[in-house]
Amino acid sequence: MDTATSDGARTDPRAEPRPGLRERKKQRTRDALLRAALELFTTQGYERTTVDEIAEAVDVSQRTFFRYFASKEDVAFFVPRLAESHYVEALRARPPHEAPLESLRRAVLESWDTIGESIEQLVPVELHMRAYRMIEASPALLAAHLRRSAELEEDIARIIAEREGVDLDTDPRPRLVVALFGAVIRVTERAWSMGDDFSIDAIRELTTAYLDQAGPALLGDWRDATAGTT
Repeated sequence: MDTATSDGARTDPRAEPRPGLRERKKQRTRDALLRAALELFTTQGYERTTVDEIAEAVDVSQRTFFRYFASKEDVAFFVPRLAESHYVEALRARPPHEAPLESLRRAVLESWDTIGESIEQLVPVELHMRAYRMIEASPALLAAHLRRSAELEEDIARIIAEREGVDLDTDPRPRLVVALFGAVIRVTERAWSMGDDFSIDAIRELTTAYLDQAGPALLGDWRDATAGTT
């Protein structure tokens, strides 16, 4: 039986909902595989966990796993890659008149809202942070993470160079400012993951505090002016 929409048009309820339902089912399967994989990685170890175990935990086949993820590494980095994409989008949206470091700073602070919401739709933040610690502790994953971080910094440096109208191959400033910023973010994330407060507000406050200290740490005199004097 046809039904009427709000503007009076007739639709067939048997035909219209099906694509949406299929997509939601696919998303539920993907998210279940993601959560199961991260739980297994963080409880029994990344290297010891097999794709078969992940699939079995969700009651699907190995073939189904590979419809959503290319490998164990792919699923391990799914949430971090999502966070990266949110940040890059936020950076591209910054006003063109902003100084490079200010754009980097505002983009990361303002993107935490959308990043946090997206993470929580997929996995609990607590599980995400346990997975982050697992990446730090796994030599294979840490190497992949550092490699991807270098690639991401290069992508961001290119964005900054385009915004500022400079040649990335001859002007070192985009890479320098992105390298500095990336180092601060890595220190911030590590401190956050080692703490007790895994909230988005906590990492935003920590990021702000660490970025505020970047200038004095590089340019200031760390030694007490009176130390060593008699």
